[in-house]
Amino acid sequence: MPKSSCPANAIDQDRNRGRAARATRKLGRAFFARGVHDVARDLIGATFLVDGVGGVIVEVEAYHHTDPAAHSFAGETARNAVMFGPPGRAYVYRSYGIHWCMNVVCEAAGSASAVLIRAIAPGIGLARMRRRRGLSDTRALCSGPGKLCAALAITSAHNGLALDRAPFLLRAREGEADIVTGPRIGISKARDYPWRYGLKDSVFLSRPFPKR
Repeated sequence: MPKSSCPANAIDQDRNRGRAARATRKLGRAFFARGVHDVARDLIGATFLVDGVGGVIVEVEAYHHTDPAAHSFAGETARNAVMFGPPGRAYVYRSYGIHWCMNVVCEAAGSASAVLIRAIAPGIGLARMRRRRGLSDTRALCSGPGKLCAALAITSAHNGLALDRAPFLLRAREGEADIVTGPRIGISKARDYPWRYGLKDSVFLSRPFPKR
């Protein structure tokens, strides 16, 4: 197996959390039919798998329909139509014509609010993730929305699919999580909104949170 530059204890901790999460409750539509910020917070520490590959979510961003940075802010289009549908669906889009990014649709149908999954701690299916990404550094496998979609083989084929059935599997976190917040990344509007949520001090974040 390729060597990883990620600390061994961090990998072991993640694997243990991933195994524990498999025994927790599966997240259904009711979980996503809530306020986008409630969903964002509760996704931190949850387990996210696609075809049995994935890990623990450590970073997300919330996008509300009243938010100028949300794809739905200017109204419904062919690209963002899934956001206007029922909660508990995957909204997958191409970023800058290069990377796929995945969101989970939240709130009631028509709200057009979603949470972007920014980073996960890889724990299940590492060999497949490394092969898909063409690298061995575990810490870099899923440390960004485009990276995790490549590692989990998420494409436009997943757009609109229900999150409570195959190929997806989401399970609630076990216990509490030490969550930090900060400004979102890579946007030009509403850049001061503290709508990025992350697991404090995780080595798998896409970018460290500002020190307060």
